[in-house]
Amino acid sequence: MTRIIAMDASPLTMSLRARMVPIVSTMLASMLPLAPVVSTAPLVPPAGLLMLLGWRLLRPELWPVWVALPFGLFDDLFSGQPLGSAMLTWTLAFIGIDLCDRWLVWRDYWQEWFIAASCIAFCMIAAFLIAISTGGGGYILIIVPLLFASILLFPLAARLCATLDRWRLMR
Repeated sequence: MTRIIAMDASPLTMSLRARMVPIVSTMLASMLPLAPVVSTAPLVPPAGLLMLLGWRLLRPELWPVWVALPFGLFDDLFSGQPLGSAMLTWTLAFIGIDLCDRWLVWRDYWQEWFIAASCIAFCMIAAFLIAISTGGGGYILIIVPLLFASILLFPLAARLCATLDRWRLMR
């Protein structure tokens, strides 16, 4: 396992690059549904959620729990989900991760993957149920392949966050 560079300063006193890289990378990942892909089934994983979870699990001190609200609003605007669904589910996922942080003293790779998989499954299933309750249609089985693909893609998102973290903390 690679060693992550420690942050020397608080997030408020860091350089502009160090503060903006996590925000911009998460927002760009949330804009992935704008890609010109035409299909009858969901194909694009929730990349914004994957990046948000990757940053939260890599650097818990970087963002407070409430930061999931504006990121969820941004994702709702670009994903086509009912407004407020990602805001609610991502905030509840962040609260769950915060509770896990208080309960677990340290985490290894597999525990982080399990935490992320639980959050991804919760957010995707809850977003599907919210979409159904607001007039959407479809069967829950249609998101199962995307759910498994998203869970399997989380290590790639975590690796991307770690690479971006090394770059943003370089002097």
